[in-house]
Amino acid sequence: MSLASARKILWVLVAIAALVFGWLLLWSDYRADRAQTETDPAFVAEFELTDHQGIVRTEDDFAGRWMLVFFGFTNCPDVCPMTLAEVSAVMDGLGEDAERVQPIFISIDPERDTPKALAEYVPLFDASIIGLTGTPEQIAKTSETFPIFFERIEEAGAPDGYTMSHTSHLFLFDTEAGFADSWAYGTPAEEILADLGERI
Repeated sequence: MSLASARKILWVLVAIAALVFGWLLLWSDYRADRAQTETDPAFVAEFELTDHQGIVRTEDDFAGRWMLVFFGFTNCPDVCPMTLAEVSAVMDGLGEDAERVQPIFISIDPERDTPKALAEYVPLFDASIIGLTGTPEQIAKTSETFPIFFERIEEAGAPDGYTMSHTSHLFLFDTEAGFADSWAYGTPAEEILADLGERI
């Protein structure tokens, strides 16, 4: 075999080795990305808001506990009170496990829902529910983080001439504030309790 032929064969082998190496790197990156996608939550609860006792709260305050989070407003005529009643039934149904879950009601109507207004509202449903509010900017930032939708709708017959349209799902976050599940408005407390019981 001539020297020129040997060099050609050597270069071919080097090229094949480079291609195999490149393929292995790409496959490794793909596997890593896929594993991360399968284990990471869709989003993480992040907020800095004031509770109904005037205390500033963040998601870190509830580390190690599951969070049941619902967005609404105190002047809501039906969806909010019905959902909070379901949350109360869930907390009752959890029994001793209730201490592992923190229900949270976040207002999307900071203009009216002051800490005082929330303090008069949330205990009507369950003493364990924490009401959170903040400035319009804080609520907007929180809504982007979760993410949820809300908007003010002018309505002459509503209190103060307006009402709020908003996402009506009940969200569940795990002990590290990662999204775990959600339930649509109207889901019976028994179903939520069963799902939650399997997780905690």
